[in-house]
Amino acid sequence: MLRDELDKLIQAMIERGLTFDDAQKEFERQFISRALAKSNFNVCKAAKITGLHRNTLSRKMASYKIKKSA
Repeated sequence: MLRDELDKLIQAMIERGLTFDDAQKEFERQFISRALAKSNFNVCKAAKITGLHRNTLSRKMASYKIKKSA
């Protein structure tokens, strides 16, 4: 099921001309954002969810300009 959904998403991205680099960045940004939302923006918990080191997650948050909304 998930594999089928992913296949359709990838096909749509290719048809729209999205580059691999742009697709990877968008996936990473959304994955991190959702992990942060699930952890109530607790960076340590979000790091465990994503499998990233806390410092790596913080650096990626800064690069994608992900901040806790007020």
